[in-house]
Amino acid sequence: MTKTSPMDRRGMLATIGAVGAATWLAPAESRAQTYDVSMQPIPLSGETVPAVGLGTWITFNVGDDPEMQDACAKVMAAFFEDGGRMIDSSPMYGSSQSTIGHGLNKLGHPQALFSAEKVWTSSGEDGPAQIEQSRTYWDVPRFDLLQVHNLRGWQAHLETLFAMKQAGRLRYVGITTSEGRRHDEFAEVMRSQPLDFVQITYNPLDREVEDTLLLLAQERGMGVIVNRPFRQGALTEALEGYELPPFAAELGCKSWAQLILKFIVSHPAVTCAIPATTRVDHVRENMAAARGPMPDEPMRQRIVEAIEAV
Repeated sequence: MTKTSPMDRRGMLATIGAVGAATWLAPAESRAQTYDVSMQPIPLSGETVPAVGLGTWITFNVGDDPEMQDACAKVMAAFFEDGGRMIDSSPMYGSSQSTIGHGLNKLGHPQALFSAEKVWTSSGEDGPAQIEQSRTYWDVPRFDLLQVHNLRGWQAHLETLFAMKQAGRLRYVGITTSEGRRHDEFAEVMRSQPLDFVQITYNPLDREVEDTLLLLAQERGMGVIVNRPFRQGALTEALEGYELPPFAAELGCKSWAQLILKFIVSHPAVTCAIPATTRVDHVRENMAAARGPMPDEPMRQRIVEAIEAV
């Protein structure tokens, strides 16, 4: 492939200031509302969510810096304006939860929000208190989805989460893993527990879940959330400067990030991918991947081959 000048996906405040200021300051009624995104059904309920969501690992861990918190709120504003719903976080993500809460309050708590949170403590007894603390950080009445983060203490935590769901204090229950860890145990939990969601790592280079966890999720009627779609930026960075393959235009893709996301969300088992970003232009770019044509299986294979060739 031909290499062109590199493009930086990691700048933050300067780009947000340039790209996001107009969106941030414009009155709500004057903002363009674009909701023609691909909507994916949650197997349990049939409720639909956009195929692209918003992750917060690292990117929203900005401490109590008010400028950085407002920058993240601008990202959230652009996300909702472009039809987004699912935001995912965890107690492991530093200050990300309070950053989300800051943004939600700044934006007047958009009704479209689908809140996906995790419990992450080795003690089952500490789970309820951690969940309540997370809810306080987000400043929401309840979470839509709670997941056991990386299977940590999953037996005790699933008891808590299923009880919360039974009591009407939670809508969906799930488990998570990332970077290919503990897949055998993960599959066993999927087979033995009535989960609503699983969260895994999947992208054109990390495809081992295709013949295992994704198939099992389809068989068991579980929604699938995909984390680390860009390998925490390493994948898009490796592709920077390389021209897109000509067939990308057939899918309406203008960037490698969009091509990667279309590959992910076009898998029939996938409900939502959750790329994390600190930039307004990138969240809009990501949301655009949920629009327009989706690749069929031969096209998905061409995407894999094009990325592997780089």
